[in-house]
Amino acid sequence: MTTLSLGPSPRRRAVLARRVRLLVAATITYNVVEAMVAIGAGTVASSGALVAFGLDSVIEVASAAAVAWQFSARAPESVERRERRALRIIAVSFFTLAAYVSVDSVRALVGGGEAGHSSAGLVLAALSLAVMPFLSYAQRRAGRELGSASAVADSKQTLLCTYLSAVLLIGLAVNSLYGWAWADPIAALAIAAVAVKEGRGAWRGTACCPHPAVPTGEDAAVAARYFGEASRLHGK
Repeated sequence: MTTLSLGPSPRRRAVLARRVRLLVAATITYNVVEAMVAIGAGTVASSGALVAFGLDSVIEVASAAAVAWQFSARAPESVERRERRALRIIAVSFFTLAAYVSVDSVRALVGGGEAGHSSAGLVLAALSLAVMPFLSYAQRRAGRELGSASAVADSKQTLLCTYLSAVLLIGLAVNSLYGWAWADPIAALAIAAVAVKEGRGAWRGTACCPHPAVPTGEDAAVAARYFGEASRLHGK
């Protein structure tokens, strides 16, 4: 007897897909605001860390938009096809972030300029440190249950922003209190290494978990009805 594993029910899949779309929309909205504030405050304070943080937010918007684009498809085969493309976009965004942070950190370490105090940057970093873990956990949980590698990869991108927020907060605080300008770029280089690791996982499609087995024979007909119902519910 063939064992058929289809994961969540059609109604549950529709709920999860809708939840992912909402979380992605929230992530995009927050990161757009975050990018504008960080880049603006970083320019005023001559803070490379703040500007880098803002550019990271821009990359996160691109990553979240890729997932939103994937889940805008209604046909299961279209979602799967878009998933592969979304994973590549997310992977490239990780690599781009790692490259920029590395270059900016090395520039700061060799004396590329010292940043001034930024109250706006401190508040933004603290706020992101509180908001981003929630968004990352919620999306990762929904993505894993749904079996979506791209949604899980994007949640890791958001989690990486949490780490960057902590690094930024510590770096700005230490720089303001003690004048230790080297602390932030050293920690940022460690984050860049994490970004490379996550980017490789997204590129290979290993960011989530094994997909359910593909059914054959009579089970394939059951699966077709299953996905057809999921698509109908998803379109409501």
